Amino acid sequence: MLTFHWKFTVFHFLITSCCSLNHVNREENPDIPAIAKYFNTKGRYEEVNPQLTEDILAVNRSVLQLPSAQCQEIHLTAIIRHGTRYPSTNHIKKMQKLYKVVMNNASGEQSWLHEIKTNWTMWYNEDMDGRLVQKGVQDHKHLSIRLSRLFPSLISEENLQSGHIKFITSSKHRCVNSTLSFKAGLTEEWDIKDTEFDHAVNDALMRFFDKCTKFVEEVDNNPSAVEEVDRFKQGPEMRRVQEKIADRLSVLHSLITHDMVEAVFHLCAYEFAIKTVNSPWCRLFDEDDAKVMEYASDLREFWKRGYGHDINSKASCILFHDVFNRLDKAASENKSGQQVTEAVTVQVGHADTLLPLLTLLGFFKDNNTLTSTNYINQSERSFRTSLMLPYAANLVFVLYDCGGGDLRLQPLLNEKPVTFPGLTDQQASMPRYQDIRERYRVLLQGCDFETECQLFKPSADI
Repeated sequence: MLTFHWKFTVFHFLITSCCSLNHVNREENPDIPAIAKYFNTKGRYEEVNPQLTEDILAVNRSVLQLPSAQCQEIHLTAIIRHGTRYPSTNHIKKMQKLYKVVMNNASGEQSWLHEIKTNWTMWYNEDMDGRLVQKGVQDHKHLSIRLSRLFPSLISEENLQSGHIKFITSSKHRCVNSTLSFKAGLTEEWDIKDTEFDHAVNDALMRFFDKCTKFVEEVDNNPSAVEEVDRFKQGPEMRRVQEKIADRLSVLHSLITHDMVEAVFHLCAYEFAIKTVNSPWCRLFDEDDAKVMEYASDLREFWKRGYGHDINSKASCILFHDVFNRLDKAASENKSGQQVTEAVTVQVGHADTLLPLLTLLGFFKDNNTLTSTNYINQSERSFRTSLMLPYAANLVFVLYDCGGGDLRLQPLLNEKPVTFPGLTDQQASMPRYQDIRERYRVLLQGCDFETECQLFKPSADI
């Protein structure tokens, strides 16, 4: 866990250390909103990997710290979130409502308000409903090329042509189209023409949260499961943000609800993610406001998909076992001298696919629970979805044969090596696969999806 903590400390330093961050970003990067690092799951992948803003295909192989020169990668499994998408219908309705309030009620001489009222039109419509945008296509094309250059012996033209790369996706359009884009990145990189490579749609794996009855009933459809989120929305930090937004627009405080504030934040985020535009909507927030908005979203993710309820992570048992079954199979084939039949598995899903699995594995677990009342004490938290789950976020497991039966497993999150929590420093950089299996022995022997997701109802009195 030390490596995670260090990485997040560095990220946090980059985000918060300079009191004039807004000023610096606007002068040096006028096209990047000063609050772009706080966009949670609506953030660009480039904010997590800033080097990509200079070179979208930048690859740094030196990040792979192999124990010895003998180590050869034999299998790779990647679980990837879809690329940049349009807002959902629900969010678009909130944006439309906000837009009417601003157009009909806001007043003032600010240049950004003038720009909203004269040059900006509400172009989002309900038919968009979460579909992949062109930037999302590029997200996956570029990711596939970078991964192929990082692991050329696995994500190779030969393995693709011979069927040793398997593609699995959620049924949602944004995931299917992200999968097609990932494949297109490879075929364009290798100039493979007039050839289609199959993918399988598997919602049992990539949308397990819909199939887990206990999760659906006790968390997803249960308002009391996220009562901490509601309390925070009604608390002093969020109320202050609402008042500041109302004052900047010169409207009655009663007109600006939490939904309105969220709509402004999303407009800023989507305009940037989709169009790479530093929208005038972004000027309604300062950095302190953005931190509050980020925490509100993290709080929701924590209680709805993360550590807030045990079933959140246990719903991902089916995907957890799928990953380890693939690793076990590759290890077994390699040990017997066979070619690994499935060199690469690419699985495309959602933020809601990745977060429960990361939670089940124990990543980003803070000492204190995120609640509605400890916002100030959580400024150094590890659980920060802006860094964990941008568009095209990816968790990659690479299995290495280092000779003499020494198998090693390296996890990467968003193309950066990370460490499994609970291992010693000596094991941390690239642990032995058998040590990883021992670390998760209880889950490997149990964590049965059907059992965990069964909803036990009290028997009726006779």
